[in-house]
Amino acid sequence: TQHTCINIRHSPNGSCYAWEFEKDSRKLNLRVNGQFTSNSMIHVLNAALDGVGLAYVQDSMAEPHIASGRLKEVLVDWSPYFEGFHLYYPNRRQASPAFSAFVEAVRYRG
Repeated sequence: TQHTCINIRHSPNGSCYAWEFEKDSRKLNLRVNGQFTSNSMIHVLNAALDGVGLAYVQDSMAEPHIASGRLKEVLVDWSPYFEGFHLYYPNRRQASPAFSAFVEAVRYRG
């Protein structure tokens, strides 16, 4: 079945992000087609709420709208894979106590 998809563009080279999925250790990166592209995740979500097409957004953004029935989850058995956030900061010998506390709070603990 063909569906219109909503693209998100955040990359420095201007290309749209691939939609990433995983099922049974199989990973897929898909480039989707659609007539609407935004560099704002809020605009992508609002376009989906307005019926423009399928959107690839964070669970935390979609959950309230799924719960209210305004959005429907698709491809439920294909979960997006996520390898975590990375924190980059300038190398400074004397980091402030507040900055050091922030880094410690968000550091991955495996």
